[in-house]
Amino acid sequence: MNAKNYFQKIILVYGERCYRDRDSLFRDIDRIIQERGAESQEYKPEKEKMEGEKMEGTKLYANKDADLSNLDGKTIAVIGYGNQGRSQALNLRDTIGDKKLNTSVIIGNREDENKERAKKDGFEVYAISEACEKADIMLILIPDEVIPGVYNEDIEPHLKKGNVIDFASGYCITCKLIEPPKGVDVIMVAPRMGGKEVRELYKSGEGFPNLFAVGQDASGEAREITLALSSTIGLGKSQSSIAIEVTFEQETLSDLLSEQFLSPLILVAIMVKYEIDVENGIPPEAALMELYLSGEWAEIFKRMAEMGIFKQLPLHSQTSQYGQLTRANELMKRDIGLSYEQIKAYGREKAEEIKNGTFAREWTLEKLGGYIVLKKMYEQNENCPIIKEEQKLLRRLGR
Repeated sequence: MNAKNYFQKIILVYGERCYRDRDSLFRDIDRIIQERGAESQEYKPEKEKMEGEKMEGTKLYANKDADLSNLDGKTIAVIGYGNQGRSQALNLRDTIGDKKLNTSVIIGNREDENKERAKKDGFEVYAISEACEKADIMLILIPDEVIPGVYNEDIEPHLKKGNVIDFASGYCITCKLIEPPKGVDVIMVAPRMGGKEVRELYKSGEGFPNLFAVGQDASGEAREITLALSSTIGLGKSQSSIAIEVTFEQETLSDLLSEQFLSPLILVAIMVKYEIDVENGIPPEAALMELYLSGEWAEIFKRMAEMGIFKQLPLHSQTSQYGQLTRANELMKRDIGLSYEQIKAYGREKAEEIKNGTFAREWTLEKLGGYIVLKKMYEQNENCPIIKEEQKLLRRLGR
C-alpha cells in the first residue's frame, strides 16, 4: 500500500470530524505527505505574522486621554463603602493627593460597620442623603437591587442641575429602574475587577481595564468627566490598563450573560466531571485537585488573558491540544442538549472513549498521519471571528 492510500485509510474516519468532504481531506493529505513524507514529526502551530497589521476598531483610552482638571474643585461622594466603594474611594483620594487637585472625597453610607471603617480610613462620612446634598459627583457603589430604593429616597431629592451620577454597572439604567432628571450627567465607570483587585492593582501601578459609558450628557462634558474618573480610580502604567467606551445596555447584557450563561455552563461542567471521575473510581481528593483545587486552571485562564484562548494551547501537551480541539469541534457540530443529564451523558461517552482505547487509537493514528486533523483544527479556529479580534486586542494591549 503506497503512502497516500495508507494515510487516506487511517485518517479518513477521524478527518471527517472537521472536514465537510473527502476531496478537501485528500487534498490536505497529499500536501502533508509532500511536506512531511511518512515521517512522524511533532506538530507546532506556526507563529502568527504580526507585521503591518492595522490596529483598527474600538478606541482604547489610556491615562493620556484623561484631563483630571475636569474634577478640580469638585466634591465627590462615594455612596456605599463596601468592597468597590472602599477601593475606589481610597484610589480617588490617593490620586487627588498626588496630582494636588482641589477635590474632596466624602462617603455616604448607612449606619453599619462600613461607616465605621470609612471613618477609621480618615474620610468624612455622612448619611447618604446629606452626602448627596454636598456632592457635585456621586459614585453609586451599592448593590443593584438596593439602588432604586436608595435613589428614590436619598439621592433624587438632592440632585441639582449640573450634578454627575456615576454607576459601576448599567443594570438600573438599562432596566429603567431609575430615571434621573434631564439636568444631570449620567455616566458609568465599570472596573473589570473585583473590589480587592481594584485597590491592589492601583497600588502596584499596574492599573486595570474599565468599561465606561455616557448615558446622558447634560453638561456637554460628561465624556471628559467619565475619562477623568476612570483614570483617577485606576488607569495605571500597564498597556492593559485601558478604558473602553460602551453603552449602558451593552455592559448590562454582556455582564449578565457572563453570569447567567457562561458561568452556569462552567459550574455544571465541573460538577458533571467530578461525578464521572468518582463513578470511575477516582478518589474525590484527586478529582477535586484535577478540577480546580490545584490552581492549574487559574494558571490556564491567566495564560488565556495574556496570550489568547488558542495561542496558549501549545503550552499543553500535544495529547491535550488534540483532545481539546477535536472534542470542542464535536460539541459545536453535535446536538447534545443543555440539560444536566444530557451533559452528563456526553461526559460519560467521552469517559468511555478514554477507557476503551478509542481516543488512544485515534491519537496514535493522528500522529502517524502527520497531525492532519490537529493542524486543521488550528486553521479553523484561527479564522474564527472571536480569535481574530482577540489577537488584535492582545497586541493593542502589548501582550
